Amino acid sequence: MKKKKVVVAITGASGSVYAKLLLDNLLDLSEQLDKVAVVMSDNAKEVWRFELGHEDYNKYPFDFYSKMDFNAPFASGSAKFDTMIIIPCSMGTLGRIAHGISNDLISRAADVILKERRKLIAVVRDTPFNLIHINNMKVVTEAGGIICPANPSFYSLPKNIEELAQTVVSRVVDLAGLEQESYRWNE
Repeated sequence: MKKKKVVVAITGASGSVYAKLLLDNLLDLSEQLDKVAVVMSDNAKEVWRFELGHEDYNKYPFDFYSKMDFNAPFASGSAKFDTMIIIPCSMGTLGRIAHGISNDLISRAADVILKERRKLIAVVRDTPFNLIHINNMKVVTEAGGIICPANPSFYSLPKNIEELAQTVVSRVVDLAGLEQESYRWNE
């Protein structure tokens, strides 16, 4: 199995638990990964501190990049990153991606992933959606991206918030093409 190169982008939408669990899962799946690069918006750091009560994103052994670091390897298709996961994905970020506005490293990396016909997974967290959101999701989907709303499932009978959020993160890990142990319907 070819090891994957993954970019994780964390925006300021509510739902830091999803980002935390994804980073935890990627640590556990490190034998399947060649590289994990992380970029967080300033709002993402603030929301993480507010929602999770700590700054443990600093403790992950991944390569972190500033949101304005256009020298990051994944700002170019030549770096051959396979997958980009934006978790949670704010509607502002999604809108900029949908309209080709590469004004920071997150939107530039998404543009690169799409132009190279690689896998972009946007875990949108807002609700309800207005028509602008829906149209932006349509545009990103038509460009080859995958919209994976942060809609948890309940059939695994989750017992706490992390188990509930993990139902979304497990779907994201599956979409990224990584092998994992997780709840499967009727198995």
